[in-house]
Amino acid sequence: MKEIFDVVIIGGGMVGAAVACGLGGSSLKVAIIESSPPPAFSPDQPHDLRVSALSIASKHILETVGAWNGIVKRRLCPFRRMRVWETAGDTEFCSDDINYPELGYIVENRITQIALLERAQEFDNIELMCPAGISKINYIAGKATEVELGDGRLLSAKVLVAADGGQSRVRQTVGLGVTSWDYKQHALVIYIETAYEQQDITWQRFVPSGPQAFLPLTGHYGSIVWYNSPDEVNRLKALSPLELKNELVAAFPDCLGEVKAVLGVASFPLKRQHAQNYVKPGVALVGDAAHMINPLAGQGVNIGLLDAAALSEVLVEAAKQGLEINELSVLKRYEKMRRNENLKMMTVMDVFYQVFSNEVLPLKFIRNLGLGLAERILPAKNKVMRGAMGLEGNLPKLARGERII
Repeated sequence: MKEIFDVVIIGGGMVGAAVACGLGGSSLKVAIIESSPPPAFSPDQPHDLRVSALSIASKHILETVGAWNGIVKRRLCPFRRMRVWETAGDTEFCSDDINYPELGYIVENRITQIALLERAQEFDNIELMCPAGISKINYIAGKATEVELGDGRLLSAKVLVAADGGQSRVRQTVGLGVTSWDYKQHALVIYIETAYEQQDITWQRFVPSGPQAFLPLTGHYGSIVWYNSPDEVNRLKALSPLELKNELVAAFPDCLGEVKAVLGVASFPLKRQHAQNYVKPGVALVGDAAHMINPLAGQGVNIGLLDAAALSEVLVEAAKQGLEINELSVLKRYEKMRRNENLKMMTVMDVFYQVFSNEVLPLKFIRNLGLGLAERILPAKNKVMRGAMGLEGNLPKLARGERII
């Protein structure tokens, strides 16, 4: 028996689950297909290595769809200050300057995913299929897409949503191309125990080998992100915990405080990738399936959640107006809302990366001058802060805290 759905979301990670929650309670029948459920959370367990700095806009989205409480009741770390510096240039942003209690929140990716999937299952119009694998996708433009699962179930979708990551099978199957390049740097993520208790600041320092970043976690813990050449990252990753701790002490600034122990290590290459189009008739890309961005300012998951909010809004509004949600003209509304906004953010991150990864003396002077000016020119500083918080640009309704159902 073929099961008929309006929307089938491939991928139940943070972004895919957010699309589902955005559609929760609407007239649309929705399925989420996820290959493996996230492991259950226990408050006694160590922090995960994979964390994200959720912006205020992301918080608004999660609150409005009803998933934020699922994060709060588990674990999160708010931060009020953000510091960026290099030799002579230094600037610090504080939420007090724009009358917000926080700039953002460091949250483990798994906790965000659990909260969203938990919320999605509370809606009568959403079915979560997990664990579930895909054996075949049959896409013909202008017709309903058929998705065959590993267990033999056959699903029909008016709109197929690709939330299946940077190597998206959906994107490749339907023939949406990408432009991509590697940054020739890797990021080493290190979970540490610190002498300092939970801090309210996240910081990033630029050195010739690449940025060094600190993300606060709850209790006496933090997450270090150390950008460097692939060879150096591989060398550091091969060290014992004690040897790596000694390297951290030697390379990182005093404001990190005493590192008591290295508790976990992971690494990943830095890559930029952008889909040439986000939509085709009956198909929409969201999150990493549409774009992969330099993680320098931690905007990857935030722009993915904005995609989810925008696509949900477009589909719900089209259904209310009696339009066919799989029509290209409908899905292009989503692409128009998000592609240029994402491209702007990607370009800003690229420029930032290139300027701060270059040892040419005129560029060093300009970037130090820029950081110094940012500290002194409050309107510009506050605009940068609002941008990092996701409060600038063409925002979807959910990101403004407005309901769409």
